[in-house]
Amino acid sequence: MTDIINLLATLPPDHELVAARQARPDALANAQRSFEALLEPVNPGTFTYGERYAVATYVAGVHQVANARTLYSELLLDDAPATLRDAVLTAVDHALSTGPYGTYRESGLVDESEPGGHVTHDAGALGERLAAAFDLAHLLTFHPRDARPETIDRLTAAGWSADDVVSLAQLVSFLAFQLRVVHGLQVLSGRPVTVAEATRLTGDGRSPEPVEVDPVRPERFVRHSLGWTPWVTPVDKADLSEEQLDSLIRPERADMPYFRLLARDPAALKARTLTDLDIFCNTDGGLSRADREWSATVTSRFNGCVYCASVHAARAIEEGGEERDVDTLLADGVGTAVDTPVWAGLRDASVALTRTPIAYDAATVQQLRGLGLTLADLLDHLYATAFFNWANRLMLGLGEPTVPARFR
Repeated sequence: MTDIINLLATLPPDHELVAARQARPDALANAQRSFEALLEPVNPGTFTYGERYAVATYVAGVHQVANARTLYSELLLDDAPATLRDAVLTAVDHALSTGPYGTYRESGLVDESEPGGHVTHDAGALGERLAAAFDLAHLLTFHPRDARPETIDRLTAAGWSADDVVSLAQLVSFLAFQLRVVHGLQVLSGRPVTVAEATRLTGDGRSPEPVEVDPVRPERFVRHSLGWTPWVTPVDKADLSEEQLDSLIRPERADMPYFRLLARDPAALKARTLTDLDIFCNTDGGLSRADREWSATVTSRFNGCVYCASVHAARAIEEGGEERDVDTLLADGVGTAVDTPVWAGLRDASVALTRTPIAYDAATVQQLRGLGLTLADLLDHLYATAFFNWANRLMLGLGEPTVPARFR
């Protein structure tokens, strides 16, 4: 089976990283199946192959992952005229920025807001559907915490169905994972990776929305359970097909709106879930579960995903992590000191890998090696951080966290 990640990372079959990736076989296989489900589905429906490759070219371009941009632009040419490919690459050149930034809706986090530019793409060259899709792709790439219900409204107005919106969000979010794994593997292989300097886009002159205390919305990062309200209608539990039920992996997820929403693209959901379970639940070697959960929490804190941070902060402590370090991270952010040296190194590496353009480099790896991390540890960290760049974008882009009544 072709492995797009190894291909994009230009790893020869006998490279030690290729062998090391086999330690997480379900993650490896299902990352590939995610690519196939989102970019080469048997039935693309109204989200055409050309649109999928155009979005992938755009996302790879603004991430500045050259091999991926080249591959996806070549695939785009198989399904669309060269004029569209040229329009996509022009859009990339005008959309480069740095992230993550954005404004918080949570009243206790207003002081941490970092406003920046919102890009609205020209429908003249791209068409209304792709222009709206690129608006979402730019937001999810650089400033996912700026997502609002109105973000979905623009897609709906441009003709995107609910199923298409979910597949689009999955595609952009999956690419945030795939491109980070590719970049990280290149760095781990000792290959120099060149990323051009970028300047953050400035604000668009809009007044910031007022933020008020709302008992239904969390005020800040927490480590108790939260609810989540979707902005796109999930599939009704009674209407889930056999394929959709199978994609949930765990039957109890049929009661959770988030998973019933993602079940609108069951092939993508199933592959994503199996990738997730192998990265975090396969404890045969590599990083401890607590270290992986810590990396997920750091990533979520940096991206601004209050929901994901709450789940994985609690899990990091349950798995034996240092409670004080977790609470410091949640309260004060990724720039504050923590007591555990390995966690400090993992935090810095997660931040570097989460930045866009990606800042994970040889110095990052050297710091982790100096803390005693093995190649298996480094891969687990790479996977855990990259995966939560996928998870955060889905949670932030398709809905918002809510506070259960017992915590109000």
